[in-house]
Formats: sequence, C-alpha cells, structure tokens
Amino acid sequence: MLTWSSEQLAQTLSTTPVDSNSWLIYLLPLCLLALLILFILQKTHWKRPKIPPTEVAAIRAENEKLAQKAEAHAHNSTHTEPVKVAVAHDVQDILADSETSWMARLRDGLSKTRTQLSSSLGQLFGSKKVFNDELLEELHENLYRSDMGVETADRMVSVLRKKFSGEASMPSWADVSRAMKDEVVSIFGGAPAPLNYPASGPMVILVVGVNGVGKTTSIGKLTARFVSEGKSVLLCAGDTFRAAAIEQLSVWGDRLNVTVIKHQQGADPASVAFDGVKAAKARGVDILLIDTAGRLHSKAELMDELAKIKRVIQKELPEAPHETWLVIDSTNGQNAVQQVKAFTELVQLSGLIVTKLDGTAKGGVIVGIHTKFHIPIRYIGVGEKAADLKEFIPSEYADSLFTS
Repeated sequence: MLTWSSEQLAQTLSTTPVDSNSWLIYLLPLCLLALLILFILQKTHWKRPKIPPTEVAAIRAENEKLAQKAEAHAHNSTHTEPVKVAVAHDVQDILADSETSWMARLRDGLSKTRTQLSSSLGQLFGSKKVFNDELLEELHENLYRSDMGVETADRMVSVLRKKFSGEASMPSWADVSRAMKDEVVSIFGGAPAPLNYPASGPMVILVVGVNGVGKTTSIGKLTARFVSEGKSVLLCAGDTFRAAAIEQLSVWGDRLNVTVIKHQQGADPASVAFDGVKAAKARGVDILLIDTAGRLHSKAELMDELAKIKRVIQKELPEAPHETWLVIDSTNGQNAVQQVKAFTELVQLSGLIVTKLDGTAKGGVIVGIHTKFHIPIRYIGVGEKAADLKEFIPSEYADSLFTS
C-alpha cells in the first residue's frame, strides 16, 4: 500500500502547480458532505412530532379565548361602565312609604294634642246646655292653653259664634270639631306655594335654627326626600362652631351617597358657604342645602353672620339663597313662637320645618305660628326615620288634629 508521510505530502502540495479553478475540486465534496449530514439530522433528531387533531382544536380554542380577553381589556381601558351606587336605606324607606302609612303615623304623632283638645273641649260642650259668651270664653282659654295662640283663639271663637249662635239646640263636639277643622285648613290657605326653583343653576336652601331643635338631622332627612324625588343634592357644613355638627352632616352624606362641602371646625362659615355654592354650580346639582350655626354670643352677631353668608354666596349666585327655612321644635310650645319672632328679625324666612310633633301635646302651635307670622309650613316631622319628615298638607294635619 502506498503511504505518504506528512513531510512528503507537504512537499508534494508545495511543488504542485495550482490551477485557478482547482479549489472547486475541494469545495464540491465538502458541500456534498454537509448536505448528507443535514439529511441525516432531519430524519433523526430534528423530526417534528405529529400533534393529534384533538389537541390542535384545544390549542385553537385557547388562543381564541386569549384573543377575546385581550379585546375586552382593550375595550374596558377606553370605555368604563358607569358605577352603580346602591340606593340608601333612608331613600328606600321613603320610596316604599304609602299615604296610608304616613297618615297613620301623623295621626299617631298628633294623638297627644288631639286627646288634649277632645278631652277639654269635648267635656266643655258636653257639660254646657247653652251656646253663649260664657262657653266661648272657656273655649278661648282652652285654645290658648293648647299653644294655638291668642290670634288663633280669637279667630276660632269668631267663626264658631257666627256659625252656631242663635241655633235652637246646643252643638255637639263633633259639630264644633268639624267647624274648627275647616277653619284650620282655611287659616293655612291650602297647600304652600311651590319651592322657588331658579330657571338655571342650583336651588340654594339656607337652613337656620337654634341648637337642639333637630336642624342638622332635618337637613339629612330633607336630603333623603329630595334624592327620592330624583334630584341631585350637595350638602354644606356651615355650622363650623360645633365639630359635632360637621361630623353629623358628614354621616348623613355617607348614608345617602351625597357629597358634603366642609372645612375645619372654627373656619369662616361664609367661606364654607361660598365654596358650597361654587361646587354646586360646577357639579350641576339641583339643590344645595347649607347648614348654619345655631348659637352665637348675641343676636347681633348671629345677624351679622347670616348677612355675611348671604352677601358672600350672592357673589356666585345673585338670587341666592332661594329659600331660607327655620327649623323649630314643636315641644317648645311658646318658646318656638319666640324663636320664629327672633329669626324673622334676622333673615327673611320663606318656610318652617316643624319637628318632634310625635312627642308633644303642643302640636297646635303650628296653627298659632302661621296665624301670627304667615310663614309657610314646608315640612313636619313625626318620628326618627327619614320617611317621618314629609311635606306639610293642611288638610292632613287638620284631619289628624280633630279626627280620632
């Protein structure tokens, strides 16, 4: 066998003439060798396993799900669904309340006042045999003691004298109570005038009253009532003298999902009211309710404070406040009358809210106040729930006052 040493091979290659195309002779075998290697690898190590049709379908389904999720995520990033806020329980109670239920609660709330009137006056007309001036004087005294006031007592005596004087028989208490009920309705002149809603922008209601009459609670109940009517409401904690008042109004705001505009205790009430009006305009709400301080050092100071609030909010809304309501506690009797008198000297009242009619025998004070001051009674309260504060309807009140 012919063998070549490395030295002989090197010498041969170095002495052999190289043709310009001779490199092809070496390249061609190398290419063939590479193709052979690739073929072998494909048949062995690189062969792709065959996937069953069922697995292919499953993979396609999973891909479709992922695509749908991606599409939904992209949609939600640009289109947000509106947040659904649960209806507050207080609003639900109002919406579920019926006229029958309200009348039952009103009649029950006025039961002490009705019992006092029917027992004293019923006994008076049951014991007398003649309808004369002596009987009318006793009637006048009984009406006055029931907190209806001198003016109301005078008017009732005059009406009854005209109706029953000269009759052959003595009128019964049923006849007299029916005549008095009609006169009470006449005193109020039917339902109060509609609220003073502005042509545009929020209606601003300034709520005033001394501490302890249920002012802040009444604002919360009014808010629930307005929300139940489909109106948007904003609250303003203008009673900055009491931290408890700000806290209490905030609790009502949380309960009713209503925003409360508030500052720290001791802040300028007019400044808070101004921010409240600006916020109400910016948010386009229907009603702004402003709470105010109920106790200052003097009447002059209170007058100055309320005048300042009015002056400041009129910079944003020249016609505001559209309504100014005084909250009074019916259990205070003649003190409530004095409160109305005091506040009429401070602000121009457009309505009264009378609370706690369910806890007193002085429910007749409403008649006396309206007879004396001619201020509309807007709402009356006969219980703790929001549904227990409702619009005042003279015929309902008179019926509950005189009919068992």
